Amino acid sequence: MSIWRSLQSIEQLNGNRRGTLIENLGIMFTDIGDDYVRGTMPVDTRTAQPYGLLHGGASVALAETLGSTGAAMCVDTAEYQVVGQEINANHVRAARSGLVTGTARAVHLGGRTHVWSIDIYNDAQKLVCISRITMAVIKLGALAS
Repeated sequence: MSIWRSLQSIEQLNGNRRGTLIENLGIMFTDIGDDYVRGTMPVDTRTAQPYGLLHGGASVALAETLGSTGAAMCVDTAEYQVVGQEINANHVRAARSGLVTGTARAVHLGGRTHVWSIDIYNDAQKLVCISRITMAVIKLGALAS
């Protein structure tokens, strides 16, 4: 059974990247299942730290992109929006090249908060990073400008 309330297509998600961090880091949405959203990010000069390894912050950016996108698709966007409250990440293996692929799955979908777990793997299907993000569900327009 699908968890989505405001499902977007891969084309729509990738079309919304223009002029954002998501585009600058080369993050691409690749798959949406009944209970997950998946995307890739290159390990290249945009995402590497000075030692030539995938920057931990880039992994966190991929994790937040996938988790927040999933959370946004789980609410009625005519009434609610989601914003990040907390994110953490454990970097368990270095990546030096290729693509990393992240998959975000909901752990908790409540009325006020969502918790998502994001696993990021390298091209050899070895775990690079595991992350968890907590999202606040708020009324649309509740954020002060």
